[in-house]
Amino acid sequence: MATPDFIRAVRATAGHQLLFLPGVTAVVLDDAERVLLARRVDNGRWSLIGGIPEPGEQPAVTAVREVYEETAVECVVERVVLVETLPAITYPNGDRCQFMDTCFRCRAVGGDARVNDDESLEVGWFPLDALPPLRPGELFRIKQALTDGPTWFSTTAD
Repeated sequence: MATPDFIRAVRATAGHQLLFLPGVTAVVLDDAERVLLARRVDNGRWSLIGGIPEPGEQPAVTAVREVYEETAVECVVERVVLVETLPAITYPNGDRCQFMDTCFRCRAVGGDARVNDDESLEVGWFPLDALPPLRPGELFRIKQALTDGPTWFSTTAD
């Protein structure tokens, strides 16, 4: 995910110290129950669509915006899938972040999936039984998105 300008401004004074940031992830499904994925430029891995809300932006609005910006797919948010604090990460430049991720199940309502920005190498729809290799957390998000259960959240401290 590209670094938003407001984060760059914070980094100018905060340096590489750990920043606790909001993040969103979108599990986008189409009418055939395929999942929308993008292969990321930064690490070459297939991934769910996600990003950081702009100051004052509602998380659900962020999910819809990020999906369109990255894939040209128009979607609507159906429900919150999970809320989770992710492990802290250190980027190659030394910046440290920890994200509070809100994951949404979204439904595609228009547009044709394609690379729509400089963050992805490829974009595509994948049947649930033919997903490319994904990280365990992304597989868990997809599994939770396919249920109609309550929003998942961790009850343990890491």
